[in-house]
Amino acid sequence: MEMKKRLSVFFLVSQLALVYLMLISCQKDTDTTTKVTAPIVDSVSSVDGVMIHYEVVGEGEPALVFVHGWNCDRGYWKNQVGEFSKTYQVVTVDLGGHGESGLGREDWTMAAFGADVASVVNKVNPNKVVLTGHSMGGKVSLEAARQLSGRIIGVIGVDCFKEFGTGFSREQVTEIAKPFRADFAASVDGFVRGMFLKDADSALVNWVVADMSAAPQEVAMSAFENYFRTDVQAILRDVRVPIRAINSDMTPTEMETNRKHASSFEMKSVTGIGHFIPQESPATFNRLLHETLDELTGKSGTHVDKK
Repeated sequence: MEMKKRLSVFFLVSQLALVYLMLISCQKDTDTTTKVTAPIVDSVSSVDGVMIHYEVVGEGEPALVFVHGWNCDRGYWKNQVGEFSKTYQVVTVDLGGHGESGLGREDWTMAAFGADVASVVNKVNPNKVVLTGHSMGGKVSLEAARQLSGRIIGVIGVDCFKEFGTGFSREQVTEIAKPFRADFAASVDGFVRGMFLKDADSALVNWVVADMSAAPQEVAMSAFENYFRTDVQAILRDVRVPIRAINSDMTPTEMETNRKHASSFEMKSVTGIGHFIPQESPATFNRLLHETLDELTGKSGTHVDKK
């Protein structure tokens, strides 16, 4: 009788252990997402000695390097970091003179900002990279691609790349910049509000306006003027990788002109959202960015579309 009890207990324990092992196995089989690693916050010296701060989260290739726009910082990508670090290594950068990065540069050109991004990429050292730049970050990403030949498999612009032009003359840029030099805060206020549609979230609008208006004026004006002077067509003669855009239809995108100058150009259009697409509608933007990345990498169907 005692032997039967022992056998029964042994059998019950064995069955429970078997069930536990099966559950663990099933969990491993169904968990297809990459483990998100803890953020690594670090800095690197750009080619001119300005310290550039950046953050790395996640694993997986290609690495996604997010480049913010004028008077912004890496925090503007907060709604993308968690989503894309499930599948990719995500790198967000504070360009020189922005966020936590250093000052001390004489001329804040797109090429200098591109060198900031290139310095970060060279330190993180991924094999393949997709650069994603919002607004001014689009031109910066093209300059970075120019300096990172062989590593870049695509550049994605976010509400930029509306028309690949040759840049404005010095006289034209001086005229554009006049009101900003006369009253920086008021001009930035009006400029930024004009990038949102009338029904945009007022709290978001006010936050972006306040944040961008507080940027160091010397850095902002130099970057502003250099942005308008930049000859994108000249950059594209050196950058022969696929160029993609996720653009608001608030202003038109000149597809014919862009395809003439880029080795490959395609665009996804967004309706009912202004210039700050990743911040105004993260779900819409993330879906379109996933689709664009799938097209560039051939990883179609590897993500779950969260609506």
